[in-house]
Amino acid sequence: MSTFAPGSAHLICRALVVDREGRVLHLRSPAELPGARPEAGDSTLLEAALRALTERTRLARGDLCLTPELLTTPLHVEASGPGHYEFTFALHLAHELPEPLPDTDWLPIEQLNSDSLRARLSALKLDGRPAPVNASALIHDGDGRYLLHLRDNIPGIWEPGTFALLGGGREPGDRTLEDTLRRELAEEVPGLDPAGLEPYAVEEATGADGLCVPVQVFSGRWSGDPDGVGLAEGVLLRWFRPDMLHRLRMSPGTRDLILRHAAGQVVRAAVIPRPAKAPEAGVTELNIVGVHLYAEDDDGRVLLGLRHPDAAFAGATWHFLAGHCERESAVACLVREAYEEAGLVIDPADLELAHVVHVLHGPSARPRMQLVFRARRLGGTPWLREPDKCLAWRWWDPDALPDPLVPYARTAIDGIRAGRTYSELGWCPA
Repeated sequence: MSTFAPGSAHLICRALVVDREGRVLHLRSPAELPGARPEAGDSTLLEAALRALTERTRLARGDLCLTPELLTTPLHVEASGPGHYEFTFALHLAHELPEPLPDTDWLPIEQLNSDSLRARLSALKLDGRPAPVNASALIHDGDGRYLLHLRDNIPGIWEPGTFALLGGGREPGDRTLEDTLRRELAEEVPGLDPAGLEPYAVEEATGADGLCVPVQVFSGRWSGDPDGVGLAEGVLLRWFRPDMLHRLRMSPGTRDLILRHAAGQVVRAAVIPRPAKAPEAGVTELNIVGVHLYAEDDDGRVLLGLRHPDAAFAGATWHFLAGHCERESAVACLVREAYEEAGLVIDPADLELAHVVHVLHGPSARPRMQLVFRARRLGGTPWLREPDKCLAWRWWDPDALPDPLVPYARTAIDGIRAGRTYSELGWCPA
């Protein structure tokens, strides 16, 4: 984070807020980005920019969040004269504003006064959509216990003196949020190595600086002794069952998250069937299970990906974000695939089965049960995490779908729009 020395009288710190339409917040009088000189109470240059923003507009710090691309690093530094410098920090709106801000305008980036700032912002392609900048670990032992970390009761740290999940903030060297979490775990508890880390939910918290902090929560399993892992930060680690949480000092959001996860574990445990007897040869044929993401944007357009020409299936063809179930539930598979392929974070509770297509590609092929899940909410913006498999992600009007499109994907989209839940392809009529 950028700091300044007392007496830095020739510095101006500005806040550039980007909304979901890619526009930038400007003051009307004077027509500029909110800015101010650092004062003695500002611990960093970003603090000075935030002070200017909240004083000149009706925005509160909780209305804002950092961008994953920049975090607390300035978007732009420009010399405005001999010994005069302007530091500009980029922020996103954490939520849609309920009403317009007085004495301000949202202007396209083309109307920024600085050519170099305009070029820098265009190059980053900030879309104004909040995305996680922190990562936390929801660690459970598979037997109903959850691992919690008692934080130091020191002013200035995040949630001092409370029981919380392990984790921390993304740093510029972190390639992914999973990298962030693993680095934080190695720093905080060197002997802790949970198994099966996977995205579970995106939660919001309030940082020590008052900003909204979207947090990617990963779930993982571990069943070791908390006293034997070498705690390097905080006071202690302990296992707790959900019925003990009301006795602990912790944030309501963390408590609700654990209770929600615990309820899901109970449901999943209840529906695991007993192993079936081995079928007689030639009577039962195993079906391949595929999972697919049906996601719509605010305009009702459907997310599709253009598969790489060398893909083993449907090369150079548009298709859902999809994958095959491994030894996991269908929902867990889709949550994993969405993050691995497109960097999308999906809460399992936000998925619902929208359509099933039972497909047979030929008389000698294995049948495939293609499950299509609708996502009521997405965390993040799709981007190419596996360019060797997918060349582009794009939102398509369902009345103008691309060509070529995987046939059963088109069948599923048509079925969902018609309110049907099941279709068949490739099967001979009975």
